[in-house]
Amino acid sequence: MATRSRRRTAQARAALLPVLLTGALSLAACSGGGTSTPSSSGGAAGKTLVMDASFTLKTADPGRDYEPTGLIIGKALYDTLLTFEGSDVTKPVPSLAESFEQSEDGKTLTLKLRQGATFSDGSPVTADDVVFSLERVRDLKGNPSFLLEGVEVAKTDETTVTLTSKTANPALPFILPNPALGIVNSKVVKAHGGTADDTDKAEQYLNGASAGSGPYELESFNAQSQVVLKASPKYWGAKKPVYSKIVLRNVESATQKLNVQRGDSQVALDLSGDQIKGVAGGLQTTKTASANVVFLLANQDSGVSKITNNPKVVEAIRKGVDYQGLLELAGEGSVQAPGVIPTMLLGALPADQAVKRDVEGAKAALAASGVSNPSVKLEYPSDITLQGLSFQPFAERIQANLKEVGITVELAPAPVATALENYRNGKEELGLWYWGPDYPDPTDYLAFLPGKTVGLRAGWKAGADKELEAAGDKAAATIGDDARKQLYTDIQTRLNASGPFVPLIQPSQNIVTAASVTGLAFHPVWTVDVAALGAK
Repeated sequence: MATRSRRRTAQARAALLPVLLTGALSLAACSGGGTSTPSSSGGAAGKTLVMDASFTLKTADPGRDYEPTGLIIGKALYDTLLTFEGSDVTKPVPSLAESFEQSEDGKTLTLKLRQGATFSDGSPVTADDVVFSLERVRDLKGNPSFLLEGVEVAKTDETTVTLTSKTANPALPFILPNPALGIVNSKVVKAHGGTADDTDKAEQYLNGASAGSGPYELESFNAQSQVVLKASPKYWGAKKPVYSKIVLRNVESATQKLNVQRGDSQVALDLSGDQIKGVAGGLQTTKTASANVVFLLANQDSGVSKITNNPKVVEAIRKGVDYQGLLELAGEGSVQAPGVIPTMLLGALPADQAVKRDVEGAKAALAASGVSNPSVKLEYPSDITLQGLSFQPFAERIQANLKEVGITVELAPAPVATALENYRNGKEELGLWYWGPDYPDPTDYLAFLPGKTVGLRAGWKAGADKELEAAGDKAAATIGDDARKQLYTDIQTRLNASGPFVPLIQPSQNIVTAASVTGLAFHPVWTVDVAALGAK
């Protein structure tokens, strides 16, 4: 789970728990194909698409939005300078910027703005709007502010914007597609209290109306129950939205399955591997390993634990876990995480480098630790699910695995708000958490190094491994995919050998859609681009 001031510990993330919506909405399709009504809105086909999700959602304000459900919504409402095509996260492509160029030293990114792009009120998207939008995100000090930390934004001329970083920032083109960096209509936002600092008061307005250039506009917003989007009649892009209305409902995963099977919804975003096994015929299922990496952390602070800070105990834990057993629990489509970087991103370790269970090796490591009959407390959130999966069965399986090795594990589940506090403050002896990408670039995973965000949560302070820290600094400033790939694989190999983290699995991302829905492509940052969905 990521977070700096930041989010994705908003991703366990949020103490907004799923709310069960009973009964079908009147605008839900009974046939599973969407409700057809006459419409001339922006080329939309007059159809309503109903999507069910387990909400983690706080706001529709792109300057403050950093929850998974919010990123789905933001992607539809606010165009970004750059984006990605479908599921491909290897190459940023133009959106509001028609072209971009990064300097050889990686410190300067120059973007040429596309002419003819307009906001939903018909006014043109300008360089001034871009500068205001990006500075507002950076200076609001909200969850996504870290994305542009240390980045200066300047208008070079009426069609050019330059982003300048103090140090090499090769990840910046991969950061800009994040929906939190959507470009807002600066005149509209300023008229409703918007500023590029922490005195901003535009959130209330942006929770009731959108001020973007995206294919959809906000019709209604309720962070606990449902969000309704309507096609923008003045959308500037060549590909107009197919659906005139999209209803995103907050529904727990078991009910999502029922709804999509009986045609009350056309998309279910959060089914587990076991749940999709029983999905009736006539529906489409997209199965892929998610970008979320579930991991164990063993605290290195002797003030927290004099057991888990022993490297031989950590080795015993790493060798003692039954990874294949965890995959069986996770269900079809899940994969073992070979390192902290998920398999679809640059720098991921190959599958054959994943740690394998070695019970005898684990027992030998424990004997070499000098610790007799160790007992450790395993903490994890009790009231959230990840891709429809609860943490409890995984914790129980790990408990049983380590008992075979000679380590007693006391399970200590807690509500996410409580568990997060201990996790963020580095007070857990043994923790079971997950991390999803803030942006699809390996730089984001340097957070696992000593002195960094996740490293500190494991009590791993700066200076604990100077060679590894130097490798991280070098990787962060290196330009060129081949060189970066080698550096990040080397870092993860070292982490797997002697770090306090045990990467476990990447659960499957299972999305079920009605037969009528086309164009679905899973994306690790915004899950699904609803504007790309079609109908047949």
